[in-house]
Amino acid sequence: MRSQICFSTFFVLLLSAPASAQTIETRSFTSADPALKGPSVALPSGKTLETSIGIGSAAFRHHSDAPDVFWTAGDRGPNMTCAEAPAIVGDEVAANCRKLVNGRVYPTPGYTPSIYQVGLDRQAGTFKLLQTIPLRKAKTGDLITGLLNPQTKATKDTGMTIAGEVLPDDRDNVDLEGLVRLSDGTFWIAEEMGPSIAHVSADGRILKRFVPENAAADYAGAQAEISATLPSILSKRQGNRGIEGLAISPDEAFLYFIVQNPLANPDAKAYQGARNTRLFKFDRIAQKVVGEFVYQLTDPQTFGFDPSPRQNEPRISEITALGLDRLLLLERTEKTTKLFEINLAGATNILGSRWDDEATVPTLEQLSDAPAVTPVTKALRFDTFRDAKDAPEKIEGLAFLQDGSLMMINDNDFGIRGDATRIVIVRGAVEADPAIWRKR
Repeated sequence: MRSQICFSTFFVLLLSAPASAQTIETRSFTSADPALKGPSVALPSGKTLETSIGIGSAAFRHHSDAPDVFWTAGDRGPNMTCAEAPAIVGDEVAANCRKLVNGRVYPTPGYTPSIYQVGLDRQAGTFKLLQTIPLRKAKTGDLITGLLNPQTKATKDTGMTIAGEVLPDDRDNVDLEGLVRLSDGTFWIAEEMGPSIAHVSADGRILKRFVPENAAADYAGAQAEISATLPSILSKRQGNRGIEGLAISPDEAFLYFIVQNPLANPDAKAYQGARNTRLFKFDRIAQKVVGEFVYQLTDPQTFGFDPSPRQNEPRISEITALGLDRLLLLERTEKTTKLFEINLAGATNILGSRWDDEATVPTLEQLSDAPAVTPVTKALRFDTFRDAKDAPEKIEGLAFLQDGSLMMINDNDFGIRGDATRIVIVRGAVEADPAIWRKR
């Protein structure tokens, strides 16, 4: 099949430049790479579930990487809730799932969360996999899976196979959702299960993992070195709503990571109605969190393809650096993606304050505007409903290419609903510090 090259040009008025119009151009890339085909899964109904390799949960390009070459990540592999199961794998599987506490179905439980190197062919309008780095245990080198950790401080699911067998937990497993690469060739990742961040060797070994202070015992026996130094309040993350985005400053001194949605603090009801989610700044040299800031989610009614009255519909799926303490944040619903430029300057650092204390009532998440807390500033730079109506749904990866243009990639959920991975190149929406993308 001949690959299609799609162009769209839109004229938008940027919030930071009300006196002049700016042209935003987008180009879409597709792939027929056989390396993206996943395993076929036989279902009890006699049907077959076809899967693909999901590579769009995160993205990053280091300024030293070759032109049109970047890194992406796949998360924990094909999975679904009991409620989703009937339409995808059938009623019999769903019935077994509902017998479990917080049941979740993993059709291919042996999948290893991996880092992928991807290359664009601009002439053909296609992309392909160049390299796969599966994540491994630090000492033995054994492959990990995206199954669950044996957690007691954070809520957890119960994983099961298509046949209804309960799947084992493992302290070294991760749900890979954020990615950056350093000049020395090693990686840092963010994952939502712990939630945690981790340093990973160039060949995929998880070397050191930073988890919430109150969760150290949950990772006893892990092969990775465990540093329980992240704020304990992170253990209040809602299920499947942990750390989702990771960015790095141009000088590689600081990491930034953000929780996908507000915490379930004190409970899921607070998460459902909350606007305030938490962004953290991590000193990579000192290896400790040095800042915590509030980002306020957008009105869910403003997401043009799927407006909703529910405040927990918008979620943050990616951040990438524009400069020091200046970030591009991806906030989305299922069908609509918005990109905001945010700045930490002037925002209140709440690290170690009463907002990190579980005893505080009301909590940060229960308030629309917390006393004496100034959130980070935000300015809309791109909106798929306004600027790129042909863009894919569920965009989760952002990276700046060698010419300063922005690459976006979607998480296709491993194709279990028939979605394909697509890449969109965006010009004219936002400018990053050249130190981010220009070869030095």
